[in-house]
Amino acid sequence: MAEAESLTLYTYFRSSAAFRVRIALNLKGLKARQVFVHLRRGEQSVTPFVALNPQGLVPALVHGSTTITQSLAIIEYLEERWSEPPLLPMETASRARSREIAYAIACDIHPINNLRVRNYLAGPLALGEDEVLAWQAHWMKTGFAAIEAMIARAPGGRFSCGDTPSLADICLIPQLANARGAKMDLSPYPHLLAIEEAAYQLEAFSNAQPKNQPDAE
Repeated sequence: MAEAESLTLYTYFRSSAAFRVRIALNLKGLKARQVFVHLRRGEQSVTPFVALNPQGLVPALVHGSTTITQSLAIIEYLEERWSEPPLLPMETASRARSREIAYAIACDIHPINNLRVRNYLAGPLALGEDEVLAWQAHWMKTGFAAIEAMIARAPGGRFSCGDTPSLADICLIPQLANARGAKMDLSPYPHLLAIEEAAYQLEAFSNAQPKNQPDAE
């Protein structure tokens, strides 16, 4: 735990990628000093932060002399460095299933709905607010429908891959929060809603919510 005290997380309360890392840290029982990077003010694009993360994105995790960017890389690092409690199931097929759900969100849904994409749609492409929301909703509906089917065909449990939260749920819950922010109707996804309800019964998830962060507005 002494080594965990040297963790620093560069974060923003509304970032769903940072939300993922906060959940993972909480599940691991790790504490990280938080440095807040205000995305809507463009603080991610100025020299001090870009020197840390050339992509100009949050989150970024610093552990001693090591800097890691990309939320899934950070979570994998935490998993390998502090193995208990595990964030992936023990059984090989279940581990793959957790990753497929996580990647469906982190690679296919989230990247085309994040702030810089929405800013480009509203700025250079001159789309109105309703059109930007329609863009978001389209890709989230497409992704959620697939993930709902993935979970429905898997063995039962309170979470995506059984009765213990895993990487899949760490990615799912922030994306559902994004969907709520976009005023999406989530009733077509009962499995996802059941997982969300189970997740927020755990402090690791509820304490990581954007509204519960020190930089929340």
